[in-house]
Amino acid sequence: MTTATVTTAIRAVVFDWAGTIVDFGSLAPMGAFVRLFANHGITISIAQARVPMGLPKLAHIEALGAMPEIAAQWQRAKGHTFGSQDAAALLQEFVPMSAASALEYSDFIPGFLDIYAWLQQYNIGVATTTGYTRFIMEPLIAKAARAGFIPARTICCDDVAHSRPSPIGMQECMATLGLTGHSAAVVKVDDTGPGLQEGINAGCWTVGVAASGNALGWSWDQWVHASEDEREHALVEARATLRDAGAHVVVDSVADLPAALSAIEVCIAAGETP
Repeated sequence: MTTATVTTAIRAVVFDWAGTIVDFGSLAPMGAFVRLFANHGITISIAQARVPMGLPKLAHIEALGAMPEIAAQWQRAKGHTFGSQDAAALLQEFVPMSAASALEYSDFIPGFLDIYAWLQQYNIGVATTTGYTRFIMEPLIAKAARAGFIPARTICCDDVAHSRPSPIGMQECMATLGLTGHSAAVVKVDDTGPGLQEGINAGCWTVGVAASGNALGWSWDQWVHASEDEREHALVEARATLRDAGAHVVVDSVADLPAALSAIEVCIAAGETP
């Protein structure tokens, strides 16, 4: 891990979970979505399942059902157009499947616990938001606490009236951290467009993580066994996706956060704002 330092300009970091601090490749949600639709005779690809990633899970299901190829399959299989009642019913089926999958893929991304200790060393507050529901997250939160990670607040998608890309979750985190009205001192770290937009809409700086998250979608095993050239070639599009989503800085993984915060500190010193 780099020894880059930060000043008091950055006072808190709010992390996403899957693909950012746990579940390298954001694999847990993908398999669950594919199995969910397969249970109803609908074939969806991993690539399709990834498109709405970062949204609350109900909105994610609604977005999948609205895709023309999936909507056509649903019409043929069910005899009616995919609608909000279908999405709500699928969510009830999805939640226990997703909870099991999320816990299976809940290992921390390499380097994260070192980063957490580093942030504590500099008295930088830590909170989290997620597109997962509270039911899905409770076992992950408990497991993370046993490993030593205890954020000041975790906002799940069903904890607030409007989840990402709404800024409400970020605002709740900032209130807990005592930073209401100081959004320019807060950094959101995420691997998806909606998660980054959550930070932007709250007036915060944003850092996108390209290698560990949804934008690339590789497992840890794929990542460690790929050549440097293969990694760099694959990351071109992933990095561009995150920049297009509004990330102020893009890094490969959360392990690179100190360098990202140092880059943001340079922008702050130059008088820039999010």
